[in-house]
Amino acid sequence: MNYWLFKSEPNTWGWDDQVARGEKGEHWDGVRNYQASNNMKAMKVGDRGFFYHSVNEKRIVGIVEVIREYYPDHTDPKERFGMVDVKAVRPFTTPVTLEDVKAEPRLAELPLIRQSRLSVMPIPKDAWDLICQMGQTEP
Repeated sequence: MNYWLFKSEPNTWGWDDQVARGEKGEHWDGVRNYQASNNMKAMKVGDRGFFYHSVNEKRIVGIVEVIREYYPDHTDPKERFGMVDVKAVRPFTTPVTLEDVKAEPRLAELPLIRQSRLSVMPIPKDAWDLICQMGQTEP
C-alpha cells in the first residue's frame, strides 16, 4: 500500500462533501499539474490518502481510500489529464495543521512543506504513521 495527500479547497469540495458520497466515493478531478497527475497514475486501489483542506484552513482532516485507479478526467477539454476515485474512510480526531507539520522535524522533507503548491503528493509510511498519531487516529 502507498500513501498520499489530496488537497482540496473546502469551499469547493470539503471533507463533509466526501463523507456524503459514502461507499461510492467521488472522482478526484480537475488536477492540471503533471507531477500531481503522475502521482495519481501511480495509485492503486486500496492506497490511502490524507484529505487536506487548503486555502484558509491548511489542515489534514481525514483519510480517504483509492477505489478506482487512474482514468480520463471528463473535465479536461484537452484530454491530457486523468483522475482517480476516492472514498472517505474516517475523520481525524484532531485535525493536523500545516503549522503542526512544519513544527515536527521528522516531517521536514515532506512535499507538503517543500512543494507547497502540489495538489496530490506521496507521503512516506513513517510520515503517514506519525501524522496519524498526531491526529489521534488509526493509520
